Amino acid sequence: MTSRILAFAPLPLLALAACAPDPAADAARTAAEIAKAPAATVTGPGESCINRSQVRHTVVRSDRVIDFEMQGGKVYRNTLRSSCPGLGFDRAIAYETSIDQLCRPQIIYVLQSIGGNLQRGSGCQLGDFVPVEYVKDAKG
Repeated sequence: MTSRILAFAPLPLLALAACAPDPAADAARTAAEIAKAPAATVTGPGESCINRSQVRHTVVRSDRVIDFEMQGGKVYRNTLRSSCPGLGFDRAIAYETSIDQLCRPQIIYVLQSIGGNLQRGSGCQLGDFVPVEYVKDAKG
């Protein structure tokens, strides 16, 4: 039996952008996307899987970074193996699994709203699940 899990977030209007392969630009974009995510301190080695039933909230940070906030407060940051077109824009994912785990290299899909209907978009591979703690702002 296959389970379907959908993670929803507000969906903005659709925008189109042309893209041409450029490894140097891709590397710079990836670094910029990772830098957009809230500062976090790595608290342990990356893991290949997390328990799906323990995921409390999924936060898409960019086309390449997703934070999985777990029950009990633990956070796993997943940096996808490559940029996932539209993920940072739509900020919603869907995936299929027959087990209670999400594992590297599971494919996640961008969940798009097209004409008021939800549709599966680009598919991208998960990377390692790295445990992190968000860095608290020194001002407050």
